[in-house]
Amino acid sequence: MTARIIDGKALAQKVRARIADDVARLKAEHDVRPGLAAVLVGEDPASQVYVGMKHRATEEAGMLSRQLVLPADTSQRDLEALVADLNADDAIDGILVQLPLPDHLDPQPVQELIDPTKDVDALNPYTAGRLAIGDPTFLSCTPYGVLQLLAEAGVETAGAHVVVVGRSNLVGRPLSVMLTLKGRDATVTLAHSRTADLAAVCRTADVIVAAVGRIGLITADMVRPGATVIDVGTNRGEDGRLVGDVDFAGVREVAGAITPVPGGVGPMTVTMLLQNTLEAARLRRGLPRN
Repeated sequence: MTARIIDGKALAQKVRARIADDVARLKAEHDVRPGLAAVLVGEDPASQVYVGMKHRATEEAGMLSRQLVLPADTSQRDLEALVADLNADDAIDGILVQLPLPDHLDPQPVQELIDPTKDVDALNPYTAGRLAIGDPTFLSCTPYGVLQLLAEAGVETAGAHVVVVGRSNLVGRPLSVMLTLKGRDATVTLAHSRTADLAAVCRTADVIVAAVGRIGLITADMVRPGATVIDVGTNRGEDGRLVGDVDFAGVREVAGAITPVPGGVGPMTVTMLLQNTLEAARLRRGLPRN
């Protein structure tokens, strides 16, 4: 058996085209152009690349994109003042503060300060709480992308056992909740790198989502034949190439479907940021969400 590839690039293109159509319709019918502000502190190369990608994707969708680059020695007070200004700016529907921040800055109060109606990165505790009670406002972008990939691949989550490997607030924790909401109805095991006999736990899964940040953590012997494997890992190998948490070559010979790295979950993360910004523009003006 050789697993079929779940193509995140192709799905991202399709979803972004639909978002661009929705943005054009929103502008034509309500004179509303969704706006996204991305705040970058310092000169971290990876963060610069990510913010640049988000900027291009936002403009291509017909949205207003505002990049705000601050020096690495920006104070906590000045960063929080900027976020407060963006909260008050009616042209901005979504606020993204790129992580990681320089060591002297505390990201938690910054995330807590973001207006929940503009929290398109879904990191405000209010947003997380709404998800926890089953009434979400915005879905965290990477888990949201994982759900879209599973749906596109025709993977039925209702009644399925999904093992999510990784317990971060960015991916593992919110995804585990999203999968149990009505309409998705999965049975979820939230595992992590310290789970006892992780291989045995994974072999019980219909779907494995790997989101730890450890190269080659999920190997072929950990995957039940025919299972779906979603690789959220983003790591740099010794040769500098981008690789995931899954031993792709080995697992592909066992799994039924698998996402590659790159070209799997990554393109969908930026795409769902656009979707959240579009929904925020509607929500803030009392317009129905799609």
